[in-house]
Amino acid sequence: MGKPTAFLELDRQDRQYLPAEDRLQNFNEFMVPLDEVDLKQQASRCMDCGVPYCHNGCPVNNQIPDWNDLVYTGDWQAALANLHSTNNFPEFTGRICPAPCEAACTLNIDDNPVTIKSVECAIVDRGWEEGWILPKVPDHKTGKSVGIVGGGPAGMAAAQQLARAGHDVHVYEKYAKAGGLLRYGIPDFKMEKHSIDRRAEQMQAEGVTFHYGVNVGVDVEAAELEAKHDALILSGGSEVPRDLPVTGRELDGVHYAMDFLPQQNRRVGHEDLGDITPILAKDKHVVVIGGGDTGSDCIGTSFRQGAASVTQLEIMPMPPEKEDKGVTWPDWPLKMRTSSSQEEGAVRDFSVMTKQVMGEDGKVSAIQCIKVDEKMQDIAGSEFELKADLVLLAMGFVHPIHDGLINELALEKDPRGNVAADTATYESSRKKVFACGDMRRGQSLVVWAIREGRQCAREVDFFLMGESVLPR
Repeated sequence: MGKPTAFLELDRQDRQYLPAEDRLQNFNEFMVPLDEVDLKQQASRCMDCGVPYCHNGCPVNNQIPDWNDLVYTGDWQAALANLHSTNNFPEFTGRICPAPCEAACTLNIDDNPVTIKSVECAIVDRGWEEGWILPKVPDHKTGKSVGIVGGGPAGMAAAQQLARAGHDVHVYEKYAKAGGLLRYGIPDFKMEKHSIDRRAEQMQAEGVTFHYGVNVGVDVEAAELEAKHDALILSGGSEVPRDLPVTGRELDGVHYAMDFLPQQNRRVGHEDLGDITPILAKDKHVVVIGGGDTGSDCIGTSFRQGAASVTQLEIMPMPPEKEDKGVTWPDWPLKMRTSSSQEEGAVRDFSVMTKQVMGEDGKVSAIQCIKVDEKMQDIAGSEFELKADLVLLAMGFVHPIHDGLINELALEKDPRGNVAADTATYESSRKKVFACGDMRRGQSLVVWAIREGRQCAREVDFFLMGESVLPR
């Protein structure tokens, strides 16, 4: 632990945002980090709580009290080594993870948790600045080959672990660069993509081969990869979006969020958009249907493109402002949260169901809505209409794409349509074919993707070698 009495003497202090009027001018990250003095003080607040619930709150089981203490004592390099022992990419989680560890912190009982996420991010950012993060090239090669389909965080984590174990690892990614949803879904203002680029470079130096622009099941048969490699890991995303089956859905101007967000990310990354029709929010009245993180990303992107207005609709009721800690702690609570994008000027409305999309000359012009009760039943007389030039559907994702890869391999699926595989072995119904991340568990967080990639790598290593020293 840090200073035994620090949690009594020091208040929580966290990173701040640049003012909205400044950050809306570009797609750059806008988080202002704490200085070293403040970071040490915040790390010292980590108390000797007996049972560190933050360990279980964190899906990758970060040893949070340990590296907080190392930051407090000034041993940043040891803190980095400790952090990397459980998390391959803490700069990703330090930027976009919702921090369930902080919800589980003992000090969160009185809404004053340790600033775990900020300390985590500071450790790894300093590691890059100081040149401490270097490729870890294995001492020996096993002669075994592993193919990984999907270059998102789950696939990247599995690839790095297996390459360090000495296997010949090949990552097949259908897009032009690595990162998956991190690169093409998460806006740059939340995480700039150089964070992914430098990790891909590190992994290449460790022996990982990336094959970009390869859509397995379309450009190359899955059976070909299965025959080529000693093991195959499926780590693609949950890419089939939930649709809005209402009259007018087909009108021009109604788009899935994941048709809208990747376009802007590719513009920022100077990728060629080809002949894709641009989806832009400039001077438009935008309605985002869906109240989660994807919807929030649509809001921030729309404002930066110059939207005239943004309204976000959520079918669920407004959550309470404050949770009942006696019931929820140390679990992740359902409560009202406002993202940085929502703070930038979005109008939010809850318990709203869209009944119809209306248009003129084939283009969306408005949507008809109605308020619903807790049983999702219409409330009579609560109908209303919203002007809309652009409607973005951000209602989540139902399962991975079945056509191509999954159907070609005839893999069993769970009741939700994900590839069926348990967390004991991560092996699918087809021998030597494994699944992890959103492909296996469904739409989830980046930190869960990293956890599953690491654990899957360990099971693949064990499958190939009969033993493994990789951590679970």
